[in-house]
Amino acid sequence: MKQLTKKLRVFTGVAFATTLLLSPLVNAGEAENKGLTISKETKERDLGWTDSKTELEMILKNQHGQTSTRKMRLKSIEQQNDGDKSLTVFDSPRDVKGTSFLSFSHLEGNDDQWLYLPALKRVKRISSRNKSGSFMGSEFSFEDLTSFEVEKYTYEYVKEEVVDGENCWVVIQFPTDKHSGYKKRIVWIDQSEYRTRKTEFYDRKDSLLKTLTFSGFNQYADKHWRPLKMEMINHQSGKSTILSYSGYELKTGLDNKDFNKNALKRAR
Repeated sequence: MKQLTKKLRVFTGVAFATTLLLSPLVNAGEAENKGLTISKETKERDLGWTDSKTELEMILKNQHGQTSTRKMRLKSIEQQNDGDKSLTVFDSPRDVKGTSFLSFSHLEGNDDQWLYLPALKRVKRISSRNKSGSFMGSEFSFEDLTSFEVEKYTYEYVKEEVVDGENCWVVIQFPTDKHSGYKKRIVWIDQSEYRTRKTEFYDRKDSLLKTLTFSGFNQYADKHWRPLKMEMINHQSGKSTILSYSGYELKTGLDNKDFNKNALKRAR
């Protein structure tokens, strides 16, 4: 009887230890699946916008509170079975007028990006190793200007939290690209419409680098939500950049001929 009791205790102890070892793995798998499911739905809900045009005002603020303003135009086009394409053209001030930026996002591999500098009259290709560099002196990097593609991250669901009165899921996104400037991104996605409300960016040392907030959402074509304001705050430099959007148009008739390296030079 004593031997039986001893064996039961040993068995129970082993079972308990096994449960402790396996539980984190099960929970990790569930967290990954839930994070992936939420992120897929976020992407799926916005499919079908075809192409878009909008005007932007970019306000750069340095650590002393001094500001400068730039005005731009942005065109984008949706791609089947690949990431989106976009073309940004600067209209003012004079020192950046005519500068244009072309970006091709991809589901896999490196994105393609080019910058046309009118003063030099040449097109500069942005290396994948330099994607963490500042875009035109702003707190947005070249990496931040590509479309969100589910395949480029692994995921971990963390918790629920309220942002701006909206119940949100909090999901960690880990870039799979070894050249990414980020160790991870933590994203707040609202439960009502699957809109991204806030993103925290962590550098390669896993320190908080930047926070991006989205506000003033409008709905277009009874489906597609777009923020009228995005603010990126760099916690390490004390600088920030605000993007204000106006005149959104969807399904304007753009095609891929409007998005190539020749379009960079002729963009006015």
